Amino acid sequence: MCWTMESEAKDFIRQRIEKEQAEGQLPAGVVTRFPPEPNGYLHIGHAKSICLNFGVAQEFGGATFLRFDDTNPIKESEEFVRAIKKDVTWLGFQWNSLTHASDYFDALYGFAESLIKEGKAYVDSQSAEDIRNQRGSLTQAGQDSPYRGRSVADNLDLFRRMRLKEFADGEHVLRAKIDMASPNINLRDPVIYRIRHVPHQRTENRWCIYPMYDFTHCISDALEGISHSLCTLEFEDHRPLYDWFLDNVNVGAHPPQIEFSRLGLEYTVMSKRLLHRLVEEHWVDGWDDPRMPTIAGLRRRGVRPAAIRDFCARIGVTKQDNQVEMNLLDFCIRKDLEDNVRRGMGVLEPLKVTISNWPGPVAMMVGPWHGKNAELGERELPFSGSLYIEQADFAITPPKKWKRLSPGETVRLRYGFIIRCDDYVLDDEGQVVELKCSYVPTSRSGSDTSGIKPKGVIHWVSAAHGVPVEIRSYGRLFNGANPGADTFIDDINEDSLHISNGIVEPEIVNQADRHWQFERQGYFCKDEQMPGVFNKTVSLREGF
Repeated sequence: MCWTMESEAKDFIRQRIEKEQAEGQLPAGVVTRFPPEPNGYLHIGHAKSICLNFGVAQEFGGATFLRFDDTNPIKESEEFVRAIKKDVTWLGFQWNSLTHASDYFDALYGFAESLIKEGKAYVDSQSAEDIRNQRGSLTQAGQDSPYRGRSVADNLDLFRRMRLKEFADGEHVLRAKIDMASPNINLRDPVIYRIRHVPHQRTENRWCIYPMYDFTHCISDALEGISHSLCTLEFEDHRPLYDWFLDNVNVGAHPPQIEFSRLGLEYTVMSKRLLHRLVEEHWVDGWDDPRMPTIAGLRRRGVRPAAIRDFCARIGVTKQDNQVEMNLLDFCIRKDLEDNVRRGMGVLEPLKVTISNWPGPVAMMVGPWHGKNAELGERELPFSGSLYIEQADFAITPPKKWKRLSPGETVRLRYGFIIRCDDYVLDDEGQVVELKCSYVPTSRSGSDTSGIKPKGVIHWVSAAHGVPVEIRSYGRLFNGANPGADTFIDDINEDSLHISNGIVEPEIVNQADRHWQFERQGYFCKDEQMPGVFNKTVSLREGF
């Protein structure tokens, strides 16, 4: 499967790979990796990275590793591992090898010892706060740790005792000895090992020291023979550190790190820290809440993988960060569903219609499942003397150019008959609760001889045969297009979920299909966790 659009010009990464292949620089082929930390569910920003890493490997006949960066057992769990595997597979990709950073804990420990022996790493016994305060700033050099001059023998002894669980969390760390005056703060003696007495989901209690990401990631890339280490732009300043580690440990290979722009999407946050807050503080109903930007949330909302792949292809791969309009994602979702899902009738805000001159109990209407896709077939629609239409399709005093129902006017019921509103019933609060109508017997759809030309066509459901369902419609989770990391809770749209009780034609429930278009309403899907619930996927608005 190729995720790029045929008309799309090749991005700078693909251009680079083509050049390298032509020059014979890739004897082992193209090997990429997708390396998520299992500390949360994947979001649509990860989808861009998944499509890129798996996509370029597929296009150039290469391979992709799915590698779990499981070096922080405090935040990681098997639940997140399972969710990540599911998301990658659901998007349409399959890894060639499944690995974990923890697979390399022994090797990483050995490389750390080698740095100590060469005088390129030392054990620092300061507190985390002291280390942070000594790092300096963008305009001020850092200060050497008082432990920077420890002997190789002392550093080896302390590091080995750290491994043997002799010290408490935070009592010591292992730091690389690089340059505390470097203009790149990442090179100012970064921490590469810390103590954490926390069971690991894979290695259990075997280790109490865990390597840091910058140390682990580059070595894992080298051990796996990765040809192109693709990451987002926030890691650009980390590239000198990536290169320093590979230049100073005897791992053999030295993959290049290549950065591309991360995905920013309006009306969302995509920091896992912020997403955790939304879940833990119950602003949403879990990681797969359809309002979340997670892949699980999009899937539950009814988005299909082809739409996400199309979206990622359209935004492209560049070196410039940008904020993508939510409308583009909606466009891709709608485009994917438009020709491929059945179209049925669902009434979201029911208004009862009684047809006074209806002669018999039931007539069966016939309608196609899709007006432009005959392969989807057709179905029968029960029509009776008691129906439901949308409340919004009736007005006592209609505005100009009204093409729906009003007193004394006619309208066609889709695939059914023409009806005229003869009267209406109000409740004690003055709300319309029922319409009294009559139908034109000679106006049956497909064999109409009535000569009447109503102004509009509306959808309907038989009251006796329609199936009650719960409809969940979702607005933007945030009121502002760019919620701030510090103020995003204040930006939450507390009206982002609207629940109503609707009625759908019976075959929508009887069919196994999950995705549907409710005619004139939008695209909906059956919720996989809650029977009888339909989630609104996207509106019917056309174009972008």
